[in-house]
Formats: sequence, C-alpha cells, structure tokens
Amino acid sequence: MTEPISEPSPQEALLPAAGRAGGSPRPGGKPGGKGARQPAERLPVARVLIDSPLPHLDRPFDYLVPAALDADAVPGCRVRVRFAGQPADGYLLERVARSDHPGRLAFLERVVSPLPVLTPEIAGLARAVADRYAGTMSDVLRLAIPPRHARVEAEPGSPAPRAAEAPAPPDWRTPGDGWDAYPAGPSFLRALAEGRSPRAVWTALPGIGPDGPSWPLAVASAVRATLAGGRGAVVVVPDGKDVAMMARALGATPHVAITADLGPAERYRRWLKLLRGEVRVAVGTRPVAFAPVHPLGLAVIWDDGDDLHAERHAPYPHTREVLTLRAHRARAGLLVGGYARTAEAALLVASGWAHPLVPARGELRARAPLIRPAGDDAELARDEAARAARLPTVAWQALKRGLERGPVLVQVPRRGYLPALACLRCRAPARCGGPAQGSGAPGSGPVCSGPLALRGGHAAPYCRWCGRIAGDWRCPRCGCPRVRAIVVGARRTAEELGRAFPSVAVKTSGRDGVLATVGAGPALVVATPGAEPVPEGGYAAAVLLDGWALLGRPDLRAAEETLRRWMNAAALARPRAEIVVCADGAVPVVQALVRWDPVTFSERELGERAELGFPPAARMASLTGPGAAVREMLAETDLPEDAQVLGPVPIDGGLERAVIRVPRRSGAALARALKAASGARSVRKATDVVRVQVDPLDLI
Repeated sequence: MTEPISEPSPQEALLPAAGRAGGSPRPGGKPGGKGARQPAERLPVARVLIDSPLPHLDRPFDYLVPAALDADAVPGCRVRVRFAGQPADGYLLERVARSDHPGRLAFLERVVSPLPVLTPEIAGLARAVADRYAGTMSDVLRLAIPPRHARVEAEPGSPAPRAAEAPAPPDWRTPGDGWDAYPAGPSFLRALAEGRSPRAVWTALPGIGPDGPSWPLAVASAVRATLAGGRGAVVVVPDGKDVAMMARALGATPHVAITADLGPAERYRRWLKLLRGEVRVAVGTRPVAFAPVHPLGLAVIWDDGDDLHAERHAPYPHTREVLTLRAHRARAGLLVGGYARTAEAALLVASGWAHPLVPARGELRARAPLIRPAGDDAELARDEAARAARLPTVAWQALKRGLERGPVLVQVPRRGYLPALACLRCRAPARCGGPAQGSGAPGSGPVCSGPLALRGGHAAPYCRWCGRIAGDWRCPRCGCPRVRAIVVGARRTAEELGRAFPSVAVKTSGRDGVLATVGAGPALVVATPGAEPVPEGGYAAAVLLDGWALLGRPDLRAAEETLRRWMNAAALARPRAEIVVCADGAVPVVQALVRWDPVTFSERELGERAELGFPPAARMASLTGPGAAVREMLAETDLPEDAQVLGPVPIDGGLERAVIRVPRRSGAALARALKAASGARSVRKATDVVRVQVDPLDLI
C-alpha cells in the first residue's frame, strides 16, 4: 500500500518540517475554491518515487494529477512535487484510479519532461537491485538513468524500426569468430537466432588475430544472432579500451557505445536512441547494464572479475549481479565471459542456472602460450642466484629471444618508481616522521607515519600520505639514514630493463598513461595489470614479474585475482609464445596458469569458500563507520537466526567494520533487516553514517 501525501505516517511524524510530506490541492488556496486545480478525470492518482537517499522514504507517495497535466503525466516521466513544503524531483511510477488514503492529496507541481525515461522493465530491475543490496531505489536510478539534457531531448529522433522492418542480418556469423572451437558454441548462437534465451559461462580462448583479441568478434556474432532473433543486446566491458575493441568488432551493426568520457549531452543523446528504439544494441561500461534495450535478448559481461565492474556509489551493486537479475526477470540470455573464471561464475554453473562454454582441448593446446615458472627446482639447480634475483636468467633469456621476433611484455604489479622503502640496515619499514595533516607544527600533534617512497633515482624520499619530503630521514630503530627498496614499481623496472637492453625501445603503460596498442617491431613493454597494450600480431614473449606481490595480498580473492591478471596478460601473446611467471611452480594458482585450466581452479576455489563459509557460497554484509554507531546498528538490526557477526574491528581512518555472514538462503532476509535498520536510523536523524555493503568485493 502506498503512503498518502497529506497525513504523515508515524515514521514521517518524527521528521522535521523539511522532511515531512504534506500539502493542499493548491498551494496558497483553499480546496474547491475559485480557480482551484481539478484532478484528471481518468486515473487521477499518480504514484511518485521521490528522489531522496533517505531509506525510510524509499516507497511511492500518492499525488493528484491536475487536469492540465493529464496528457504529459505518463508513467516513467520526470515530475516535480512539493514534499514537506519543499520542491522535490521524482519519477511517476504509475497512475491509478484511487488512493488508499482517505484524506486530501497534493497535486503534482509540474511535469519536468513528458518523455517516459523510466521504463517498466528498468523500474522493476532497479527495485530488485535495491532490495538485493539493502539500498534505495532512487540511488539505483541515479546509476541507471543519466541526467536530463533538455536541448538533446528536444532534438528530433529517427523513427524506431517496426518489428517487421527490424534488421535481421542473415550473415550473423562473423568469419573467424572462433565459436566453432567450442563444442557448444554453434548451438548457443543458434538458440539466440531462434529467439531462445541460453545462459552460459564462457571461458574464452587466448590469442590475437589480425584485428586484435578474438573475444570481441565472438561477442559480435552473438549480438548479431540476437538481432536476427528479433531482440536487442547489452554488452558491458570493464573500460573504454574494451569498448573501442567491441565497437570495431560490431562494425556496421547498429549500436551505441556509452563510456564515461562522453560529455553529458552526447551520453544522453545515445541513451535516448536506445530508449526510443532507434538502436537495439548497447556497448559500454557499468551503467550500460541498465540501458533501456527492449526487448532484451542477450546480456553480456566480459571479464566479470575486474574490479571496475563493482560500483563505487551506493548501493554498490556489481554488474554481474545486475545482469543476472535482469536476464532472469526479462527471460533473456546471459553470457559471462573471460579468460579466467570467478567463483561467482563457477557457482552459476554448479547450480545449473548457466551452462559452461569451454573450448575443445585440442584447440586450447594449439593456441595457448607456453608457461614456465621461474622458481621450479630444475631451473634453481642450474641458477642458484635465481632465488634472490628479481629477473632470473630464464626470464632474461625469454625476453632476449622474444625481442628477435617482435614486442615483449613485462607485467609489473606495482606502479611508480619505488613505492615502498625500508631501512638499509635493519629492514624496518621507512615511515614519515612529520605531523599529521591539520595537527600544526611538528611535535604538536600526532605523527603522520605514512609510507615513504621514491619518485626517481635522484629524488629524496617523500611520504605517500601527506606528501612531505623526508630528506632528513633516519631510521628510528637503528639510526641509519639510508633506505632500500621493498617493492619495485613499473618506472624503475623500465629503467633497469632499458639499461639491460640498450638498443631496444622501452615503453610503459599504466596509470600515468595507458597505451592502447603497440606495433609489431621489437620493443620492451612494461605495463601494470589491466594496462597491457594490444600488440599487433601478439607478444613474442612475456615475463610476469613479482608474483609474490600479487599472491601475498591479505585478500580473499588474491589467488583468483592473480590468475585473472596473469591470464589476461598471457592471452595477448602469440600461440606457443614463451611466458615466464616469476613464482613458485608448486603454488596451485601457478599450476592452473601452466595448464591453462581456469575452470578446475574456479571449482576448487568455490569448494574451499563453501567449506569456510565465504562468498559466494555464503552471503555477507559489512557495516563501516564510527565504532559506537556500528555497535548501535548491530544491536537494533533484527538479524536472521542463522546470522553470524564478526567484529567490529578497527580499520583505517579511525573507523570500525563489522561483517555479518548468513547462508545464501538467508541473503534476502539479511538485506531486508539492514534496510529496516538504516531506515530507523534515518528517521531519528542519526548523525554518524554507517555504510552498508552487501557482498562487498573487499572483505579485508
């Protein structure tokens, strides 16, 4: 039952005037008086979702539709209303004949735009996502619908093609798309072309073709098959580089590409093409998961383990979960693809909700690179110094041989020059001894204690937290003024390799500047994970440095993430190219890379997490905030009986975090309980903010 607008509910009665809903049929006039507005004759009650982040206001409110706005007040349009005496924006969800409230209702102030930007499918999806992540629907709609641009909205659009005239290309198979290398690949495409909705977890083959990686061509064929079946598709990839590759693979197939670097006008223009049905294929980053493609036939997510798919704004949804919900609700197909496989994708297969799409073993042997661990026993027996060397002999030789045939890749897990330092004598971490920001003069307040780093070979150490130059640093433990490197960054690695190979061009790709492509000539490419440029014809060799830095992270997903980063880099190499990974060959993740077997590794990872009670086998939620507020919210939350509370424990910034764990069957109950507790805190205007994240990507 929706809430009336004139008489506040018991919760709203606790709010100040600025947060309470109420009003008369005509502001400043008497009901029924001369000149008073009259409600529309047909369906006079509008149910409006107020654009408010307050959890206890996450429900529709009833308003009257003035007769003058009857034609424009359509479901899905943007409206302006009076809420607690203040103007507020909202979306008109539906119009009904009567309200359940016996009192007087306020009128809509105006229709901001008669364009129904909130379709019924996206409204239902936004509600489901909000409930899944214990958030508010208005927060989800901020992620789903771009801000209005009036000038773009007034531009004439192309007429939407009718179903009988919609393009259905007979040649939806792209030559060389690679689907024949998968035993179930042709049947997957045929099901899409026939209008069915297959769901699959796709383990893509490595390799580089004449036009770059092969996966965009395979996705393009799946999209064209979906169009041939009379439906549309959304393709979500991690970043703009992948969007560009996907757009090239689609070629002349009508589509729109939406990325963050587009201006607000162009982004809204392309989004409107989807809303109006002018185009039925959307390619882009996270927000494209909500693109108004109708009817939806296929949702695709590439590299679902990339942390760029995790939203940084409330309610922090993950793109994979959004697309899974959308495919289920819309009865559409789903394709979760990548070179590696996450435990969440493995669960989709294990539960029977999706089917595996894996390549034939013979095809995999022919196209996969040759992986060699630098720390195996035979190599160490020949080169004892390799135990301490950052670039052992086997890696140096692989680079030398590869440079005779083309570009080679060196993946470094850390950016910068020397991002972490220690005392040369006692090995104690080098920390800043200056005052914390805002504490005044040195010695008058808390010490910063941030990690020291180097920007270059001749620069003085500086603090990575406060930026203070620590040229006078001395170890507080032993008094030594000299430092050594703990971690070597990409720029220092490029400098060292430039000296080792003086006649070869050295190129870097990372946060300071990402290279999209490199030529086929000899070159040393030093890149951080995710920033590897696409080589023309593939890398002739590659070295994956500092495996300990990835595997040693205190993170639940450390092994899974390490394998994903290694496979994404190795997949850019030529078939049978030599890849050296600087890690112990006995580690399971290294063995999975050597065998190029992400499927078995993901199944093992899922089994271990189920045994230990970690996601995705269980559902978790984290509460982060001041310690007193976190404890207060835990005490007020009506948790499921099978819930287990871990913490609270201190974290950075003087905050604390508590983790709540429940079996998967209780995940919805946990989200409802946390939503209710957040609403109760919102009603009484609690000053301390407690951030609620359901199934957070980082648990540590």
